[in-house]
Amino acid sequence: MTEPYFFDLSLGDLTALLTGWGEPAYRARQIWHGVYRSLWPDPAAFTNLPLALRDRLAEELEFSHLHPQKEQRSLDGETLKVLFHLPDGNPLETVRMRYLKRRTLCVSTQSGCAMGCAFCATGQMGFRRNLSAGEIVEQVVYFARRLAAHGERVTNIVLMGMGEPLHNYDATLEAVRRLNHPEGMNLGARRFTLSTVGLPDAIRRLAREDLQVNLAVSLHAADDELRAEMLPINRRYPIAQVMEAVRDYVAHTHRRVTFEWALIRELNDTPEQAEKLAALLRGLPAHVNLIPLNPTAGYGGQASDRARAAAFQQALERRGIPCTIRLRRGIDIQAGCGQLASHH
Repeated sequence: MTEPYFFDLSLGDLTALLTGWGEPAYRARQIWHGVYRSLWPDPAAFTNLPLALRDRLAEELEFSHLHPQKEQRSLDGETLKVLFHLPDGNPLETVRMRYLKRRTLCVSTQSGCAMGCAFCATGQMGFRRNLSAGEIVEQVVYFARRLAAHGERVTNIVLMGMGEPLHNYDATLEAVRRLNHPEGMNLGARRFTLSTVGLPDAIRRLAREDLQVNLAVSLHAADDELRAEMLPINRRYPIAQVMEAVRDYVAHTHRRVTFEWALIRELNDTPEQAEKLAALLRGLPAHVNLIPLNPTAGYGGQASDRARAAAFQQALERRGIPCTIRLRRGIDIQAGCGQLASHH
């Protein structure tokens, strides 16, 4: 029988486990603080616990599911990508990006992805399995430990690594709550951005959660014909349904929504697409993130050049839509948006 995995336990679960062992309830909080605040890696580090309890924790709990296999650092040193294998051999990748004042993690919620987006390397590899809440959380703790060694800390988390977060809804939201927990890492909900291809029912459900996370919708095209070519999920959930769910989200949360747009030369970077996009977003508290396409082996499209990207941005701004061209990070190590997939 497999031992319970520590990161899949809530504080209540851990308390119940320890009291079942005959330990006082306060021991659970000591262990919780040790892992999530002091970032101790295993029971041997818990010198505030009796030796017998440390030994039992080591024997009866698994303290890691993430086995690092390979890491790549960008030439500028600002981006680090780590490939992990899970106990069942499935891969996942996590990326740390260093900015002037931020240390952002791009975290995976699935191994592979079922959405099949044409230009996304994870979509091209297919779906392996959902990650558990603990496997999502452990990615953050792993990098928090590495950052702490340099006197730094995680400031932001984007759930836009491998997988569609809303396709693994319960585990994703449980992971966010665990990382947000005031007794643990206590990362503010507004430091999380959840990126989705647009699953309407899940967006409506998210609107009714008591979490002020940021929502990003990967739109990439402003008409159904083009979007269905790029994102097959659009055949099931056309743009009108996605936008209706987004308006419902805004009505309930009063929060701004970000729309992601991978700029592909002469495909979706045209004046016509900019005009249609502006019409779709009119009246919404919205912001558009333009991301010149990151290359993947399975897609032949080319990134928009600087002039076409700037023209698209200006066309939106003239129509009153706030818009930025995102700084591309980690392209030389295939760590940019849409590039995460394991070939090892």
